[in-house]
Amino acid sequence: MVRKSQEWPDEGELIVGTVYKVVNYGAFANLEEYAGKEAFIHISEVSSGWVKNIRDHVRENQKIVARVLRVNPKKGHVDASLKRIREDQRTKKIQQWKIEQKAEKFLELAAKSLDKDLDTAYDEVGYELMDIFGDIYGAFESASEEGAETLTEEGISQEWADAITEVAVKNIQPPEVHISGYVDIKNYNPNGVDVIREALMAAEAENIEVQCVGAPRYRITVTSTDYLVAEKQLKEAAEKAIAIVEDADGTGEFLREIEN
Repeated sequence: MVRKSQEWPDEGELIVGTVYKVVNYGAFANLEEYAGKEAFIHISEVSSGWVKNIRDHVRENQKIVARVLRVNPKKGHVDASLKRIREDQRTKKIQQWKIEQKAEKFLELAAKSLDKDLDTAYDEVGYELMDIFGDIYGAFESASEEGAETLTEEGISQEWADAITEVAVKNIQPPEVHISGYVDIKNYNPNGVDVIREALMAAEAENIEVQCVGAPRYRITVTSTDYLVAEKQLKEAAEKAIAIVEDADGTGEFLREIEN
């Protein structure tokens, strides 16, 4: 079960639950992010339309996303609504919950590497990571991209920072960026075709692709996990190609592709 740093959800919050009981007047669901807590959805909050049979809309063992209407800790009670959510909000919440589940598995792996269990992990570092990074997955993402230092700078112990970073690097791939530009290169000498070919080959690399758009224009595309690095590589690749053409008495110009 994914855990929250707080004991109860807030009013208006979207929650994920598993329905365990359906009666004529409503449904009861165990909350996936709040251990030991449950929500009640009255039949009037199941659907915006008339509900003839509640089981046409909700059933036992169904995963639901609901909006919290009221929270009563004294009675151990949460009232929630299924109808007061847009479909895009429901989809986004489920995606977020799945990411949180993945993050918890990562935290458990880090804990095992230190011979600790998940409960200990939450107590020693999990809730603290939520407070610092917003959620546990955000901490693993930062560790994957920037290393253990990004955690120790926030006060996380070196032991946990190293364990988290090791798991993060193994399991999280940084998002790739793709940027493109064009070179217009011309050479009218007898060996001009060979010069152009040499220039294009010089621009290529493992993460750099060159394609003909229609002579004299060629597209250069760079793939990288770092946008600034990609920009630099794109410019350098274009400059290499243009330099070779100009050294052979040709002309060249670089044009950055405008991104939408």
